[in-house]
Amino acid sequence: MKVLLAEDDRLTREGLAEVLRAEGYSVVEAEDGAEALRLFAEESPDFVCLDIMMPKINGYDLCRRMRADRPNLPIVFISAKAEEIDKVLGLELGADDFIVKPFGVKEVVARIRAVTRRCHAIAPTSAPSSFLLGDLEVFPAELRGRRGDVQIELSLRDVTILQLLHDRKREVLDRNTIFNHCWGEDYFPNSRTLDQHISQLRKRIEVDPKNPRIIRTVHGAGYRYEG
Repeated sequence: MKVLLAEDDRLTREGLAEVLRAEGYSVVEAEDGAEALRLFAEESPDFVCLDIMMPKINGYDLCRRMRADRPNLPIVFISAKAEEIDKVLGLELGADDFIVKPFGVKEVVARIRAVTRRCHAIAPTSAPSSFLLGDLEVFPAELRGRRGDVQIELSLRDVTILQLLHDRKREVLDRNTIFNHCWGEDYFPNSRTLDQHISQLRKRIEVDPKNPRIIRTVHGAGYRYEG
């Protein structure tokens, strides 16, 4: 899923891009409104994060133009303009959410996941609404898993990994296969990136993370779901 991130402050933009990529999104970055409009036409993003006060074209005008071209496109404003009138104007222009700077990572992640669910809701798909990994039912469009009455929050990347394991049940998936499918072929991983991600995912989805039943390690080879 591709996100267009338009933000003129470099540190804020890079920080947000890092958060989004960690969640599993492909990020296209723009440092001003004109570049954002060009990338919007060229890249056809699935949703957009807009700062308001940007050079060349401000976020409000960008929202108007993007909405005119794609009425159902999810748009989130991320801005230091915290007055109620700013939020009201942004939402009246059709934005799906308005995040005020400074913000916490957990807040941004939660709101972006909510937008992702909306993307899934409006996108036509023939994929099943859920799939099973043992006693865990995964709902990709919701970015959630359920085991009985227990609900488990998942990132886009978590869901992509679990879907891959499910679709290639009993196969040993090596690191390159998982990275290429779940991070992208142009990603240059740290040697511990995958192990750390799997470890954190196991803590949320396994009944006993020390004796995993869903994501099993095949020493020296990779990971496997036995089914």
